[in-house]
Amino acid sequence: MKKIINSPKDFVNDMLRGIYLAHPDELTCVADELHVMVKKRLVPGKVGIATGGGSGHLPLFLGYIGNGMLDGCSIGEVFQSSSAQQMLAVTKSVDSGQGVLYILGNYGGDNLNFKLSGEMADVETSINVTSVIVKDDVATDNPENRRGVAGIFFVYKCAGAAAAEMMNLNEVTRIAQKAADNVRTMGIALSPCTIPRVGHPSFEIGEDEMEIGTGIHGEPGVRRGQLTTASEIVDEMVYPILKDLQLPENTEVAVLVNGLGSTPLEEQYLAYGHVHNILSARGLKIFHAYVGEFATSMEMAGISISIFKLDEELKRLLAKPADTPFFRQSSLLSISSI
Repeated sequence: MKKIINSPKDFVNDMLRGIYLAHPDELTCVADELHVMVKKRLVPGKVGIATGGGSGHLPLFLGYIGNGMLDGCSIGEVFQSSSAQQMLAVTKSVDSGQGVLYILGNYGGDNLNFKLSGEMADVETSINVTSVIVKDDVATDNPENRRGVAGIFFVYKCAGAAAAEMMNLNEVTRIAQKAADNVRTMGIALSPCTIPRVGHPSFEIGEDEMEIGTGIHGEPGVRRGQLTTASEIVDEMVYPILKDLQLPENTEVAVLVNGLGSTPLEEQYLAYGHVHNILSARGLKIFHAYVGEFATSMEMAGISISIFKLDEELKRLLAKPADTPFFRQSSLLSISSI
């Protein structure tokens, strides 16, 4: 195992200390608990938005704390859920009297601990908590069992914009659920990753093979295939998404091409070019494209593609500015067009 670390057991804490030191005006921890991260300056009277999950996915999850997106995040060890107690600490810290929305990926540990945190908040405080569980991964046939992967970015963005407009908790929750219902993702991997505490790759794969339907926890995909051309790889990813979304001609969409950790931007943009061709040939209108690392899996090589179906409401919210340590966006629309 070759990694730039001090020791496997200190990996997450050392990483978090570095982030706090690099962004002292934007992020802080609660009661010296490194794994409980919140925005430095909260907006009074605004719905709080909280998330959480394991480390190893930067910039997901904690990288989206900031203006126009999230207010806090509980952080677990690599690929492990954060605790209910950590999530409760985040909940108390980001509440300003208007309630708190949890946005989480569909994983057993996260589901359990977020639910428990919400129950503790109800018993111990007067904080009103709602939850939206993101299930955007089309690699799993049963929609209820689908994992939450890179498409959660769009849920953060739209819900964060709604909260910034001072919508109430019910409306912010409605927007988050609407965004979650309209995004789908598919991933492929060319190599495994290594969890520092484990010390060896999560799976083995041949030089001429790829994993299709990979998640963000270093796990193998739903099937293994021969490594093919970029266009054929994109076909394997985009067509299942389009089949699931059933988008009529002239539908506006946003696209996210996400690097899983060690895929060069050149390859990501190459992939986006073919995504653009497929969608254009279907008569779909691309409102905006995001290309880069948004939800990684340590140093895994591969990409995921997310397609987000837009209506005028989601389009307006997606276009709003956001300013976080790992993601910054000015308005994508002029004031007159909004």
